[in-house]
Amino acid sequence: MDARDSRTDDRRCRGGSPATSGMIRRRPSTLIGRIGRILAGVAVAGSAAAGATAGGAGPQSTAAAAPVPAPRMVAAGPSVLAAARSAPSTQLAAPTIYTPGHLALRLSRVAGGFSRTLFVTNAHDRTNRLFVVEQGGRIKVIKAGVVLARPFLDIHTLVSCCGERGLLGLAFHPAYATNGKLYVNYTNVNGNTVVAEYRRNSTNPDRANSTGRVLLRVIQPYANHNGGMLAFGPDGYLYIGTGDGGSAGDPGNRAQNVGSVLGKILRIDVNHRTGTLQYGIPSANPFVGRTGDDRIWSYGLRNPWRFSFDRTTGDLWIGDVGQNRYEEIDRSTRASGGGRGRNFGWRVMEGRACYSPPTGCNTSGKTMPLAVYSHTYGCSVTGGYVYRGAEFPAMAGAYIFGDYCSGRIWAVVAGGASTQTPRLLLDSGHSISSFGESEGHSLLMTDLASGEIFKLKGAYR
Repeated sequence: MDARDSRTDDRRCRGGSPATSGMIRRRPSTLIGRIGRILAGVAVAGSAAAGATAGGAGPQSTAAAAPVPAPRMVAAGPSVLAAARSAPSTQLAAPTIYTPGHLALRLSRVAGGFSRTLFVTNAHDRTNRLFVVEQGGRIKVIKAGVVLARPFLDIHTLVSCCGERGLLGLAFHPAYATNGKLYVNYTNVNGNTVVAEYRRNSTNPDRANSTGRVLLRVIQPYANHNGGMLAFGPDGYLYIGTGDGGSAGDPGNRAQNVGSVLGKILRIDVNHRTGTLQYGIPSANPFVGRTGDDRIWSYGLRNPWRFSFDRTTGDLWIGDVGQNRYEEIDRSTRASGGGRGRNFGWRVMEGRACYSPPTGCNTSGKTMPLAVYSHTYGCSVTGGYVYRGAEFPAMAGAYIFGDYCSGRIWAVVAGGASTQTPRLLLDSGHSISSFGESEGHSLLMTDLASGEIFKLKGAYR
């Protein structure tokens, strides 16, 4: 989420979609129509197989997928009619993995009544509770479908809100079920970033203790671009997203400065301490022992509004908010280091285009985005997740993300090529502030304006 610097808070940007999808239309249920349906099923199966191949690790076209053409009808000769009479009534099985152009997405309301809903997640403690972050400084619990009246954590007196400030991030320790530790990222009353550790109440598991331990503070020169995402990686370390410090155009060039923690993803060890620090510095962090801040993991980011790790592959996915022209999705596979030492380009680059300087910029050593979209289609990307649940096979292997301004939701193939065109799934009309995951791996979405939580449901079409 990004206030777009001096832009007004008009969340209903409109325009076409980066990619459209075709869908075969079936004819009436006559005998000839039945033959057409058989042929159409073959056509769909063929296109799905081709899509699954394109979604692999090999090369993939970066152009938008063309609409699937309707099947060409043929004359019904005696042999064809005989085949139709003897054809089995079972339908062809739907793919068990995301196939671009064949996913129909819808939203199902989970709960509402929240104030400025900013994030939703789970504690992976086998309670199946959902924890909802309100920007003003409260975390609430959805338990067995009911929103508990008393907040899990209330630190609103410590938090400055709103705009791009507030309680911005929440992550539960991988061993939360046994140690009860959780971590929050907020802007304090002076507008500076604080990452703090809290603990579950020993007598009431639906409450956290009201006092915490501050791990780190980051001075913020401006009110915007505070980042705020927290997530534990597959290595057990805590990753922290920071914006470039704000204003517009990164006037201090902080994102490219490896001596600054702004415009970065940081990585710390919450289980140990290094020297006088309240946390440890992992020895494999890229700037340990060389010029640069030891806490930096990745740099060259403008305002990473939500990042996540693919729970199957460990790949790092980032939604980085653009300046005036482009929003971007970045992927760094675990095999290639999972973002270690990666320079994602800002402020030299905005998306795949030069920003500063506006032409002739040096792209050497910079990781280009996997996907970009222009401000014709939105104005503030909200990074999402790779769906790895079992409930909706048509969504499996799709990285699903959205735009806060336009409410559009797109997908790319998680295991696909390094350059892809997003496929529009749904024009939701919501102010998409975040995506999240339930303990059962359902994909969830928060609406900042309406204070609602939604579940994403997908079906093969």
